Amino acid sequence: MKLLDQVRHVIRKKHYSIRTEQAYTNWIKRFILFNGKRHPKDMGESEISQYISYLAVKRNVSASTNNQALNAVVFLYKQVLNRDLGDFGNMQRAKRPKNLPTVLTKREN
Repeated sequence: MKLLDQVRHVIRKKHYSIRTEQAYTNWIKRFILFNGKRHPKDMGESEISQYISYLAVKRNVSASTNNQALNAVVFLYKQVLNRDLGDFGNMQRAKRPKNLPTVLTKREN
């Protein structure tokens, strides 16, 4: 069975939503393409760290997008490949923007 078919099988077995399945498989495809089409079993923490850092720094994705990509790749390793991941090292993560509260006066309401 192909890797992405294995991912879909595990996701469906765990009763995840179809949108989660689509998102995770897309992130896993992008992860594999980013690393020159190498199989994930031949890669590890350093490749994951490089990919997540690339998304945060070069692609300038939002923090939630960055987290979703990381969750998809971690799901692949833990649930599909049954491989525990160690420390990711010094990984650049996308920062959440600081939302300043908007305060309106009584007249502006």
